[in-house]
Amino acid sequence: MRDQTLFDKIDLHLIRVLHTVLTERSVSRAALRLGMYQPAVSAALKRLRELAGDPLLVRSGAGMMPTEAGQRMVEPAAAILRAAEGLFSDVRSFDPRTATRTFRIAASDYFDPLYLPTLVAHIKAEAPLCTVEIYPLSPETHYHAQLANGDIDVVVGNWLQPTDDLHMANLMRDEVVCLVSSKHPAVRRGWDVTSWLEAEHIAPTATHPGARGIIDAHLDAMGLQRRITARCAHFSAIPAMCASTLLVLTTGRQFCERFRGQLPVEILECPAQLPPLDYYLLWHARSHASDAAAWLRDCLKKVAQSLRSTAGTV
Repeated sequence: MRDQTLFDKIDLHLIRVLHTVLTERSVSRAALRLGMYQPAVSAALKRLRELAGDPLLVRSGAGMMPTEAGQRMVEPAAAILRAAEGLFSDVRSFDPRTATRTFRIAASDYFDPLYLPTLVAHIKAEAPLCTVEIYPLSPETHYHAQLANGDIDVVVGNWLQPTDDLHMANLMRDEVVCLVSSKHPAVRRGWDVTSWLEAEHIAPTATHPGARGIIDAHLDAMGLQRRITARCAHFSAIPAMCASTLLVLTTGRQFCERFRGQLPVEILECPAQLPPLDYYLLWHARSHASDAAAWLRDCLKKVAQSLRSTAGTV
C-alpha cells in the first residue's frame, strides 16, 4: 500500500457518495438517490476533494461537470461498489426475505403502464430489504455498456433486432392496434389502409436524428408511410393527447387497454397488417449465473404474465 494513512481515511460510504455525485452531477440529486440530507452529501464531497486533491465536480453553465480526475474515478468507484455488493451475496444462495442488495432495471415506457408499479410492489413484497432503482430508456441510454459495467441488471424493451451478444428472454407479445378519440371519424366510419395512412398520427420522439420506430420500420418494409403530425418523448402522456384531438396512436393493445374507461378513447383495429410487438428482457453474461439476478428476471416474467391475464391479451 503506497499510502496506508490515505487508505485508512476511505470507507465504502465515501465511495458510494463519490460515485453517486459524479454520475448524478448534482449534490441535491445525489442526496435524494442516497437518502441523505444535502449538507451531509456536501460534507462528504468536501472530504473526497481533500483526499483527491481535486475539485472532482465543478460548475459548468447551469449544471455541474466532473473534472478529468473525477471522470477517471467513476468506473473504479462503480467496480468497488459492485465488488462490495457481491462479496457475500454471490457466495451464498439468494434469499429474497433477508437479502439487502439493490436491483437496477432500465425499462421502456411503451409497455403496459401498470407494469413497473406492479413489479416494484411485487419485489418489495417478496424482498422487503432490497432497494429497487428504475431507469428510463432514453436517447442518452447506453444500455449495453451499463449492463456490462453492472450499472443496471436488466433491460425491458422492444426492438426489431435485439443485440445478439446479450442474453435475451421473451417477455410478452402484443397485438398492434390504434388508440383514438371517441369522436374520431374512424370510430363511426371505419377505415382502410389508405385512410389510416392519411390520418394524423402521433409517434414517440425519435431516439436520435433519422431513427425510425418499430411501427415506421415495418411500414417502410411494406413500402408505406403514415402522416405523423405530432411527436412526444413522454409515451404515457400520448393517450390524453389523442383523447382531445384527432391524433392516432398505433401501439400495443395492452398499453391501450389501460386507458379505455379512463379517457374518452376507443381502440380500433389497425388496417395495416403489422406484425405483433415483441417485448424482451436483456441481460449481460456477467449476471447470468447469479441467483439474485435470476430471481429478478423471474419476477419480471411473472408480473408480465399476471398483467397479460388481467388485460385479456395473449
